[in-house]
Amino acid sequence: MPCCVRKNPRRSLGKRVILATCMALGWLALAGFVVAQSAVQDIQAPVFDITSDTTLDPARVYGPIRIKKSGITLDGKGAWLVGSPTGKPKAFKGTAILAEGVSHVTVKNLNAKGFETGLVVRDAVGFTVENCNFSDNFHDPDFGWGENGRRGGILLERVRQSRLRGNKANRVWDACALVDSVENTLENNDFSHTSNTCLKLWTACRNSIRNNKLSHGIRISPGEVHARDSTSVLIESGSNDNRFVDNDCTHGGDGIFIRVLNGWCSVGNHFEGNDCSFANNNAVECWAPRNTFVRNKANHSSYGFWMGGSDQSRLIDNEASFNGLATGQHNSPHLPDQGHAGIVFMFGSSSHTLARGNKCEGNNGAGIALIGDLDSKGKKWRACHWVIENNTLADNRWHIYARHADWVELRNNQYRGSTVRDVLLDGDVNHFAERHVPLDAKVQPPVARLHGPASVRVGQQAVWNAEGSSDPAGRALRFTWDKGDGAPREGKELRAVFAKAGFQRIGLNVDNGMWTEPAWRDVYVVREVMELGTEGTPAAWGIEDFHDRKRSDQQTSKARFFDSAEHLVGKTSLGVEINPYAGFRAALTYPRAKDAKWEMAGKTRLSFWLKAVNEDVTGWQGGPFVVLHGEGGKKCLIEPRKGRDLMREMENNEAREGWRLFAIPLLGDERWQTEGDLPKMVTGVSLCFDSWGAPALRLWLDGLGLE
Repeated sequence: MPCCVRKNPRRSLGKRVILATCMALGWLALAGFVVAQSAVQDIQAPVFDITSDTTLDPARVYGPIRIKKSGITLDGKGAWLVGSPTGKPKAFKGTAILAEGVSHVTVKNLNAKGFETGLVVRDAVGFTVENCNFSDNFHDPDFGWGENGRRGGILLERVRQSRLRGNKANRVWDACALVDSVENTLENNDFSHTSNTCLKLWTACRNSIRNNKLSHGIRISPGEVHARDSTSVLIESGSNDNRFVDNDCTHGGDGIFIRVLNGWCSVGNHFEGNDCSFANNNAVECWAPRNTFVRNKANHSSYGFWMGGSDQSRLIDNEASFNGLATGQHNSPHLPDQGHAGIVFMFGSSSHTLARGNKCEGNNGAGIALIGDLDSKGKKWRACHWVIENNTLADNRWHIYARHADWVELRNNQYRGSTVRDVLLDGDVNHFAERHVPLDAKVQPPVARLHGPASVRVGQQAVWNAEGSSDPAGRALRFTWDKGDGAPREGKELRAVFAKAGFQRIGLNVDNGMWTEPAWRDVYVVREVMELGTEGTPAAWGIEDFHDRKRSDQQTSKARFFDSAEHLVGKTSLGVEINPYAGFRAALTYPRAKDAKWEMAGKTRLSFWLKAVNEDVTGWQGGPFVVLHGEGGKKCLIEPRKGRDLMREMENNEAREGWRLFAIPLLGDERWQTEGDLPKMVTGVSLCFDSWGAPALRLWLDGLGLE
């Protein structure tokens, strides 16, 4: 025996234990041990193409697999696919299992590690993945802020009606990402302990996510505060109508994060029975409207529910307790006296909100807080049309905190042990009413129905009614309306005339004496104008890129112009799809020949309605920019003043997903500036848009006119 071994008896003992174990288990076990130890030698194994039902040998270690045919089954029987053994981020390369353009495939009982991504499926229908382990693929806990690619465990792109069941993906960047994928089911998977997200949705709709372990989605260093936007669940960019039920989303940077960086909202999602507690920042953070939260847990975090910009939300029977405590997470105290909240709507509008049956106990700050725009002191937006009823509010600093708010209805809330006061109206709160009536558990909330137009003409009377509203037990109903002027009025219908073009909120409360159910209608008030190019003339439009430098290798943007049924003025709008988009300022010009003859005498502004979808995660880069073309090649540029990004600055939060009215003064004002003389005769107009990234852009233009 070599002397070095004799000097280390524990090493000698280890060898004896291995030898004895191998003898006891037989030479087959020894062979498996040797294969596992020699996995490094198999990294360069050739790609294994699968074209028929295949069962792998569990005693072998495989390299990458490509599935090339539909309707087959790949059963790993516990076999391993192994890439890089180092675990360093730059060493992770390639995809363990790739399936593109094949459908009705089953992948099961496989393990894959050491790759950039464990499983990638693209353009598939009816895929099944079960009992697979994609842990220890790309993982980067030390990465800073920002995006770091879609990679890690599982990536589904353009996948429909598929099922992921009983899989694992731990110690990866993103455990599972759904991109442009619809009607899939994820159940009983362990997608926990990740360095970015446990589950990420991007334009992913109507998926069912049930009973999954989506915890510890967090990337944070000791002493760090905000966890770099890591989160257990990230939902963004038009991910609509998904159902999240009974998932473990605890111990994340956030628990569930509905992000709207690019203005493309994710709506209609239903969250029920999920536990999002013990988040570093917010158990639930939502910046999008029209989502519903029922019986979720949002405890022991910096905030329970942070709901900035979440109009038309419904929070029912949730827990939001023990948040912001000095002994726990307490990042970003934004309420008075370094306060936090169980439920807070702040730094974004919160119109038409229902908070019913929630339990908010022991929060360091407010139980429920509703706050309008602080910078403008409520002038830009207000917390308006709220129903807060039958909530249990105990041992908070304030049970309810309101500021810059209008039309708030409270009923049958149970208060206990506030350390400062039960309800604090901290300035500029109007039409605030609180009532207590004997509660009968048999009485159910009424059904609210609001009928009426979504667009009206300036100066013309319009009517909205509550026909179809009902009570389950036939109880008498009371109807209260508001047309956005902060003056509620009663009756079964609302009549209104609007003198100014733009956006208006219509709100309705239906009250059966014990419960109040809200309803709403977003209304666009439009002016009829002599339209320039946005009514039936798509063929006359053109597109041009404004490059910083002309180079032969620069991509050129192309656009498809078409008549769209989505409109406000006339019978159609102009639809525009810019694809490819070169990433520069793109000018949409009408007429593209610049041969119009528009007299400018008496004209003071250019107006148009705009609706847009920009898929880039960072959104728009300034704008919009307008060029008025004159005779002899003369131009007048009208653009936002320095430091203003009017594609992001919105008068109404709802305009992120709806129509926006731009009324641009031809001689400039405090928001707009001009460069060049205004032509006496305009031969064409260019509307210019610019994004930070270069995905396809979609726009709708309506009511373009010189007034």
